Amino acid sequence: MADKEAAKKDEKKPADQAEGAAEGASEEEGGKKGLSKKMIMIIGAVASLVLIGGVVTTLFLTGVLGKKADSSATEQASGGTDSGANSADQKGKPVFYSLGDLLVNLSGEGKHPNFLKIKINLELADEKDLPLMDAIKPRIIDNFQVYLRELRIEDLRGSAGMYRLREELLLRVTEAAQPVRIRDVLFQEMLVQ
Repeated sequence: MADKEAAKKDEKKPADQAEGAAEGASEEEGGKKGLSKKMIMIIGAVASLVLIGGVVTTLFLTGVLGKKADSSATEQASGGTDSGANSADQKGKPVFYSLGDLLVNLSGEGKHPNFLKIKINLELADEKDLPLMDAIKPRIIDNFQVYLRELRIEDLRGSAGMYRLREELLLRVTEAAQPVRIRDVLFQEMLVQ
């Protein structure tokens, strides 16, 4: 009898073990399912953040988000109603320095001489540099004249020519205007004859 009871217990053990293993497997699958749902949610959230960041960056770089700030700066420069602007707005306000008209004879081999008349404004980083710019203006104009006289009409054609001209002039004015920091060279007027 003891043998029969032991045999029944042995028969029950594998059945119980198989049943327990099946329950454990279903719990494990449930755990994996829950884990995979969590992973999907996390991946979805990260993808959403990346997408939103990309849209915001695109809007900012295209100027859609920056237009409100630019329009307020333009309004202040033109004598807008906000006269009590804080110092942060004053710091970001562009400062321009006019070099006036430059007239140079371009390099070329034609019978008729070619001329370039150009009006240039410099964007400065700080308004305090304006008096210093008056003192170094002759040096800047000299550097520009030397460079511009070596140009040919072909060098000025198209937007690529204008871009190269701007970059070369910015390089020269940055060197000549030390310690003044120049942000950009702006063409107000340009005529080639």
